[in-house]
Amino acid sequence: MNLATQVMSIEPYASAKRVFWTVDNGSSHRGKKAADRLAAAFPNAVMVHTPVHASWLTQVEIYFSVVQRKVVSPNDFTDLAQVADRLRAFEDRYNATAQPFQWKLTTSDLEDLLARLDRCTADHQEESSAEPAT
Repeated sequence: MNLATQVMSIEPYASAKRVFWTVDNGSSHRGKKAADRLAAAFPNAVMVHTPVHASWLTQVEIYFSVVQRKVVSPNDFTDLAQVADRLRAFEDRYNATAQPFQWKLTTSDLEDLLARLDRCTADHQEESSAEPAT
């Protein structure tokens, strides 16, 4: 919540209609309680959990796993410039062979998702306002 407080207290986030917080399923932000806690503190914040086996996330994890194994291990660098040089060389080599990712999400899919989120947010706000204060 410290990071959320830091971000949500500054513009443009403080006055935005909605601010999406994309989170993994880590224990500190897993489930409905975490989403409710964020929404209670910041009504314009919407927590979005990534799927446990998100294909795009898996691709990012694979890339950094390759970087870890092929570039930064063993950690025998004499200075940061050497690390930067090795990372740049790897990036050049990787970019020469990488294939573009074909997204399947259309603008229509995105509009449908945003409409569902609007309905869910409205339902959540109605439930919150109907609950008696304790």
